[in-house]
Amino acid sequence: MTNPRLAGRYAKSLLDLAIEQNQTDAIYADMKFLQSICNSNPDFVAVLKSPVIKSDKKEKIIEAVTEKSVSKTTSLFLKLLINKTREYGLVEIVKAFIEQYNKLNDIHQVKITTAVPMSHDLQEAFLNKIKATTSLKKIELETKVENDLIGGFTLEIGDTLVDASILRELNDVKKQFKNNEYIHSLK
Repeated sequence: MTNPRLAGRYAKSLLDLAIEQNQTDAIYADMKFLQSICNSNPDFVAVLKSPVIKSDKKEKIIEAVTEKSVSKTTSLFLKLLINKTREYGLVEIVKAFIEQYNKLNDIHQVKITTAVPMSHDLQEAFLNKIKATTSLKKIELETKVENDLIGGFTLEIGDTLVDASILRELNDVKKQFKNNEYIHSLK
């Protein structure tokens, strides 16, 4: 969906309905489930976005994937998206719903990227340090492994990026040598 406002509106409508029916946690779990499906299965997303596949086929595919895994409210919402021919935006709607739910519940997204997988103890240490140094209390941690970092980590909290990676350090040294900063200081 190239229209984030539209995704936000659908997400807000679903969140309002969830609040009204006192099902916010259940529908949030459904959205996390749908997000994991969309992230792990690009073919599923391609089917949703395909203009060639008819709506009735898409509905059967979605029902087969989500059968007994999502609440009735989420199932009806997915049918509504198909009836309104908005199923192509499911990925963005799910993302917008999770963002709105997190904002409502004061949950902050934190993403840590490392060169090697982090142990559970190290993740807990990061969470404790973040909680101690910031005002954030509810944190949802996402970890990612990126071999190019060589060592160290990058930490994203909202719009803030902390880059403590070896790759950045090496790039800084490379830039200094390119600019000949050391030659100027010798003269």
